[in-house]
Order: sequence, then C-alpha cells, then structure tokens
Amino acid sequence: MANYLNKILNTKQTPQNQPILGTNQVANSAGGYSFPLDQWKRLHRFLVLGSEGGTYYITEKALTVQNANNVMACIQEDGVRVVREIVTISKAGRAPKNDPAIFALALVAAKGNLAARRAALAALPDVCRTGTHLFQFAETIQNLRGWGRGLRNGMANWYQTRDARGLAYQAVKYRQRNGWTHTDTLRLAHPKPVTEAHGAIYKWVTHRDDSAWAQDIAAPNDEALAFIWAFERAQQAQDTATVIRLIEAYDLPREALPTQWLNEAAVWEALLVKMPLTAMIRNLGVMAKVGLLTAMSDAEDTVLKRLGDAELLRKARIHPIAVLSALRVYGQGHGLRGDGQWTPTARIMDALDNAFYKAFQNVEPTNQRVMLALDVSGSMGGGMIAGVPGLTPRDGSAAMALVTAKTEARYSMISFQNQLVPLNISANMRLDDVVKAIQGLPFGATDCAQPMLYALEHKLKVDLFVVYTDSETWANPQLHPVQALVQYREQTGIAAKLVVVGMTSNGFSIADPNDAGMLDVVGFDSAAPQVISDFARGVV
Repeated sequence: MANYLNKILNTKQTPQNQPILGTNQVANSAGGYSFPLDQWKRLHRFLVLGSEGGTYYITEKALTVQNANNVMACIQEDGVRVVREIVTISKAGRAPKNDPAIFALALVAAKGNLAARRAALAALPDVCRTGTHLFQFAETIQNLRGWGRGLRNGMANWYQTRDARGLAYQAVKYRQRNGWTHTDTLRLAHPKPVTEAHGAIYKWVTHRDDSAWAQDIAAPNDEALAFIWAFERAQQAQDTATVIRLIEAYDLPREALPTQWLNEAAVWEALLVKMPLTAMIRNLGVMAKVGLLTAMSDAEDTVLKRLGDAELLRKARIHPIAVLSALRVYGQGHGLRGDGQWTPTARIMDALDNAFYKAFQNVEPTNQRVMLALDVSGSMGGGMIAGVPGLTPRDGSAAMALVTAKTEARYSMISFQNQLVPLNISANMRLDDVVKAIQGLPFGATDCAQPMLYALEHKLKVDLFVVYTDSETWANPQLHPVQALVQYREQTGIAAKLVVVGMTSNGFSIADPNDAGMLDVVGFDSAAPQVISDFARGVV
C-alpha cells in the first residue's frame, strides 16, 4: 500500500496529463496540465499578441471571447490600472498591432467605473494616434454602449488636442475605415474649434464643397488649409509633374493621391523623400514593382540609410513583426496574393535583417550559459502571430530566439517536441533562412521537459533555459517541465533559471509562479529580450 501511495503522491515525478499535487495547475487545451496565468499577465499577452487567427487548439472567436472576459475581469478589479497597461504598451510600440489596445481601451470606456472611464477617455489621443485608430475605437464603442456626454467629450478632445496642420493631415490621410469617416465622428463629438483653422477643417470635412478649392484659387496662407488645398489640387491633377510638385511643396502622403498616379516611379520617388518609415517598409515591394527600387539606385541608398537608423526606427515605433513581415513579403518577390512581381536586392534584404534586431529595445548580454529551446511541436504550427498570414508561433519563436543568440557569447539552440529535433541554425544565419529552416522540421507531440532532460543527459552546464512555447505540454508520462528543472538543479548544483516565452495569447504557462527562478514573458513584446536579460542577471 505504501508503495502504491508513493507512486500516486510523488511530487517529483508526475505525468503531464495529471496536475502536480499541491499546485494550482489546470487542464490545458491539449489534455495536459499547465500553470494558469494570472489575469494581469494574460492581459499583457493579449495586448501584445492579440487573438487574430486563434491557435492550433482554439478558434479565433473562442480565443477572443476568452481574452475579452479576462480584460473585463481586470477592469472590474482595477480599471485605471488596465488603462495604464494599455498606454504603456501602446505608446512604446511594444505590440505588433495596436488593435488589441484599442479594443481594451474601448472596453474600459464602456464598462469601467467612473474613474476608469475618465482615464480611458483621457488616454484616447495617446492610444488612438491616427484617424484609423479613432474609427476602430468608435466602432467598438458603438457595439458596447450609447454615446453619452462623457464619451462625446472624449472624442472631441481627440480633435482639439491636435494642432491644425496635424489635424489636416489626419483628415486627408485617414479618410475612412470600415464605413466610418471623420464626418461621422465629428458629428458625434461636436468639438469646439480651438482655432479658426480647426473650424475651417471641420467645415471642410463635414460639408465638403469642391468649388471652394477650385484650381484657380491660390493656396491659403495658413499651413493647415494649404495642405487641404494641395490635396484637392492633387485630386484634379492631369499630369505627373503637377502631382510631384504638390508632393514636394506640401508633403502630401500616398493616401492623398488618386490611384492612377501610384503606378508612376517618379511619383513614388517624390513620396519616398519624406515617407513615414512604416509606410516605406510596407511599400518596398510596390516601389520595386514600379521600377524605382532597384539595385544600386538612389532609392535603394535612401531605404538602406533609413532602415539602418536605430533611433529613427524607435521614434517611428517600428515593431520587429513589421520588419519580419516585410522581409518575408519583399523577399518572395511578389505580393501575398501574387499580384505584381519584382526582384529583391541583396542589400535591402540584409538591411531588413539588421533592422529586425534594431527594432527590439537595446539588449544587454547576460554573460551566462544560455540554452534557447524552441517548441516545434504540432500546436506551434497552427494559428498566426499578430494576424500576419503564414507567420506561425513556430516561425516566430526562431526569430525571437535569434535576438538573444546575437547578444550572448555562450549559447546553445535546440528544438524539441516529445523528443529533441536536430536544429541546424545559428546566430550568424540570416533571419529569412532561419524561418525557412524551422518550417522544414517535422511536427510531433509537445513535451516542454525535453530541454532540461537533454541538458542533464549530455551534462551541459546551463544557467538559463529560455523556452519558446505555447505551454500546451502533455506528452511526457513521467514528469512536468518544472520537475525536470528541479532535477537539473539538484543533480548539477547549478541554480538554473527558466524563462518561458509565451507565443500565443492563451492562459497557460509552464513556469511555476511560486518559483522565483522562473519567469513568464510575452513573445514579440519588443521589450522581452531585455526583460529576459535583466531576469538572468538578477536585475528584476
């Protein structure tokens, strides 16, 4: 009987399809048991990774509902804190997309208490930085509540806090989204003009009269109104030379031009001079397709200079995912739908590769022995990261691991499922080649204990295990990942730490929240590599 009881109640060795005795482990989506994330850590995951595309186990709809309920739980506990979390991640550009932050902010504005609602509306200009963001917020709010005075005032503040030139830019560049226009939001908000120019812009948006901007009327002296005048002239332009003069004189963006002019290399050349960095990265393929972006061209030199400027990348809030997506699309030589073809240049491919690492916050080396372990099981090949087609958690984990590998002098990189999988990649490889290599690996069941067991078997000295996973572990019939780590510590005498990099916005982690030597971070949070370094060095 005693032997029977010892087998059942062994807290050092527990099959992954059973919870460890005395812990709060819960069933994950794969049939195993993992630690539940607390609601604030899951909020962080959602704000960074969103729920678009779902996961291998959970549909997009189900994952979104789970995360929305979690956001609501956080709002009920401390809505003002939720707003702070949203602003911190959104303003710093730490998330691949701003959509989850906008959604969460709308939830606070609709469902929070008075203090939380006020905080959410005060944060509206910081989170909804463009007209498109504002329209997304308005659409979400309309599905959640009515338009009371406080909400209308908050929307009005979005317009009133912008200088007239900036407001004119927003009105021209972001004219509509999902059926919403500035006419709709202005008529809801009724902002009072803070300057005469603001009033003129409101009138132009809500009662647009083309005759007031006829070609024979000279440009207004006011900078903001002159910008709108230039937009109207571009709409009526009959030749390329006129369009280029307007771009050069008034900094018109691509969105201000009729589509017919966007097939002209000379027009794109004029746009490129002051094109926002995000727009430049997104349009590399277009500029190549029209014949502007060719090897050893002046346009290529301009692109290389801007991609190589780390400070410019930071100020523009360029997220690593945006660079990775551009690298994939530009490198394949055709659009996602196969429309149009171009020849990628080697220098731009290299510049994008380097920009990926620059887009993360500065990372200090840990000067420790680091094992980077990539979960390449079947579940990591499903879903997508931040709604980027074809970019699975499996691909993303390899890309993220390279950030640490580029920083560390002593590292080992392995991949695993329910056994070790040979992984022939290194920090010296180019990012797109690494992603291709990871895509070619076989799929299998998930056992996140494998990295620690491998290190024990091969007598590897590891100070820090960094596991990139969705934490849907289930396949080991003997022990959990945390038990494997404890065994490694006991048998080697090394106080090894474990960092779990969550690659999906589910609610699970293999890290024990009660073990100070374990940490859960969010994959593709641009601050994550530095957080990992700080934890390894004992800074946090």
